Amino acid sequence: MAKVAFLGLGVMGYPMARHLKAKGHDVTVYNRTGAKAEKWVSENGGRAAATPREAAEGQEIVFACVGNDEDLRQVTLGPDGAFQGMGAGTIFVDHSTASAEVARELDAAAKEKGFGFIDAPVSGGQAGAENGVLTVMCGGDAQTYARAEPVIMSFARACRLLGPAGSGQLTKMINQICIAGVVQGLAEGIHFGKKAGLDIEAVLDVISKGAAGSWQMENRGKTMNQGKFDFGFAVDWMRKDLSIVLGEARKNGASLPVTALVDQFYAEVQKMGGNRWDTSSLIARLEK
Repeated sequence: MAKVAFLGLGVMGYPMARHLKAKGHDVTVYNRTGAKAEKWVSENGGRAAATPREAAEGQEIVFACVGNDEDLRQVTLGPDGAFQGMGAGTIFVDHSTASAEVARELDAAAKEKGFGFIDAPVSGGQAGAENGVLTVMCGGDAQTYARAEPVIMSFARACRLLGPAGSGQLTKMINQICIAGVVQGLAEGIHFGKKAGLDIEAVLDVISKGAAGSWQMENRGKTMNQGKFDFGFAVDWMRKDLSIVLGEARKNGASLPVTALVDQFYAEVQKMGGNRWDTSSLIARLEK
């Protein structure tokens, strides 16, 4: 069992930290809103820290799951950042969805201080975090990863090292590219089926067994048909992720016409008031 800290107790971090405690690890938590950290401790035990630096002191592994690049810099760098409290030979594991650039920046800063860094964004949404079955995509050096993987598996069903620092974030970008296209295709298929007067649930039941089948169809098809969009990963978050994707594409020259188009479709959903709807709400703009 390890001594660990977890920084960021949002819809993902809260249950991820809980799984660490349930697996027997010694867990200290930090959250920008201290009341949430205290609530977590009252439910799970462990300890709440007042700053990221305090949370990191004396830990073997420090985990983080925050909103974006700047949030990540705030909890790592600076006088109260976790990096100031970490000792040589320890490991920082970042589960935020952020840029590959900030992953490389923090990896370099960690190396200067003598500890390891793994960028490890996750897929599986709020349900995956709650159930401890996330997919984790990692970047970093093999030795550091090998030490961190058994602890990461406390809340994961799959975890893999994809290359050097930044590789985890780049893989998460590919994940979001693929999701964007699949959800739009599913939305259009359901919309078309409704216009054709078909029994959509029956249609989905049949085609999900063939080549059109996908996780999105299996888990979101029926709720999309019912106009229910309260299933975790919000449109605002998806747009943040797609902004990172499109920014990276501008740097590396990748052509992402479908991703760029779907990003604009999500902007339309936001204008409809769907900022907190889940990503399957693409169908709403077709039926407005």
